[in-house]
Amino acid sequence: MAESARVAGHTLERGHLALLLTLGLGVFAGALDLGVLSPALPALALDYGVAPREAAWVFTLYLFANVVAIPIASKCADLYGRRVAYLTCVAVFAAGSVLAILAPSFWVFLLARAIQAAGAGGIFPVATAAIADVVPVERRGSALGILGAIWGLAAIVGPIFGGFVTHVVSWHWIFAANVPLALVVIALARTRMPSTAPRRRGPLDVAGLASLAVLLLGIMAALSFAGTALAGAALAVAIVALVALIAAERRALEPVLSPAMFASRQLIVTYALEIAIGALEGALFFIPAALVAGERMNYAAAGGVAAIGALVFVAVIPVAGRALDRFGSRTVLTCGALCSATGLTIFALGFARLPTAVAGILIAGIGFGALLGAPTRYIVSNETTPRTRATAVGLLSIFLIVGQIVGGSLAGGLVGAHIGEPEGYRRAYEAFAALAVVAAIGTFFLASRVEERNRPRA
Repeated sequence: MAESARVAGHTLERGHLALLLTLGLGVFAGALDLGVLSPALPALALDYGVAPREAAWVFTLYLFANVVAIPIASKCADLYGRRVAYLTCVAVFAAGSVLAILAPSFWVFLLARAIQAAGAGGIFPVATAAIADVVPVERRGSALGILGAIWGLAAIVGPIFGGFVTHVVSWHWIFAANVPLALVVIALARTRMPSTAPRRRGPLDVAGLASLAVLLLGIMAALSFAGTALAGAALAVAIVALVALIAAERRALEPVLSPAMFASRQLIVTYALEIAIGALEGALFFIPAALVAGERMNYAAAGGVAAIGALVFVAVIPVAGRALDRFGSRTVLTCGALCSATGLTIFALGFARLPTAVAGILIAGIGFGALLGAPTRYIVSNETTPRTRATAVGLLSIFLIVGQIVGGSLAGGLVGAHIGEPEGYRRAYEAFAALAVVAAIGTFFLASRVEERNRPRA
């Protein structure tokens, strides 16, 4: 009997690794897709003959389509099963990649990017839900940590790969790798992902999904165009959409925003923390520009120094995942927020001196590694049942994107007041450090390790 149990245990572990490989390849492809285009943007604008302001829509539209796709894909995963939703997301992503390669005009290319985003938006939430369905809670943090590390690795590889392909061949072909990668993922997912739906199939809440999509787009537009007349109009649209969403959810048999997703303080605090974490991500994007302003570096050297922080946080993500299983989510998130606050403070006060700047980047990188990837998804996966898990994790992704918009707007406003001057970047990083302190305080409202372990599991 003991020997049988050991063999069964090894089989289960191999099954987990096979699932992680399948999900990890999909997450890698989806995460690679956004960063891969950043070094190719000038060449793209030149080829299509568009101005930089128009070219920026490549990222803006991608983000918008991503936000709309997340709740739809997540809800479908809860209603129709993880495998169907995952296969559909990957297939749509591949189709968008083919169209992006062949796009004869800028507007067709924008359509292709929207299709790519529609597929990529559901990949990470559905993958997270699938892991939570299959992997036992005592190993769940490690599994989610590996998935988060893969996502972080893609964020680093993306710009390097995109720049190389653009320089050697053409920017069009940076999407070519997506197609065979997607085919491999589809082949693996057909046999390695669970096929049963977590709940009995019911009607899709079309009115709720449409209202939620308009609400999110209105919020994002209001944040993106803050200080202009467009912001007021976008906010008005968001308010109308919120009213429509509340009315739709009261009537829906299978509401897209179930009360179960806000049923505990643990979930509410986690969603609030995810907004703060998304806002803190803005600190990563402005490091090269701050070094150029403070150190008078060239952009290549500044990018190399900034990459140190990215490498550190990618290395820390799987370590933080294992720490979740041992110490609990509150401890990991508290340490991550405090490290981020310390590193950002050092960077704010000393980015004009390279040794101090590097020290700040290293410490902040450790903090970001503990904040990003696994911890909040670990909490939401543990707090929700299989019936609502993918939808709840998808909502977490939405809050992260909203936070990214907030952080970008915050930094842009502070830097813009002193464009090209070190003073603007100092103020921006002081604000990021203060936000990290607020996030650290917020973690104390989460359940302790003992409480987390003793909660009933689905």
